[in-house]
Amino acid sequence: MAKQKKKRNKIYAGADAAITKPIITRISAVNRSKIGQWWFDRKKSLKPILITAGVVVFVIVLIVEIVRIASGSI
Repeated sequence: MAKQKKKRNKIYAGADAAITKPIITRISAVNRSKIGQWWFDRKKSLKPILITAGVVVFVIVLIVEIVRIASGSI
């Protein structure tokens, strides 16, 4: 059985190496209102908080309604 050749895992960077493509960064300019810009800047941190608050309010309203129905006062 012949000895296997070691596989090369290093990128060849010689004079005749393939040219790497430049990285393209696309930027879009948008005119936003002050509120729209504020929301855009803080959306990543505020979205989970607002979703959690909405779920908590929904559960509280649901529990209050179930207790009200169970107690018999409509």
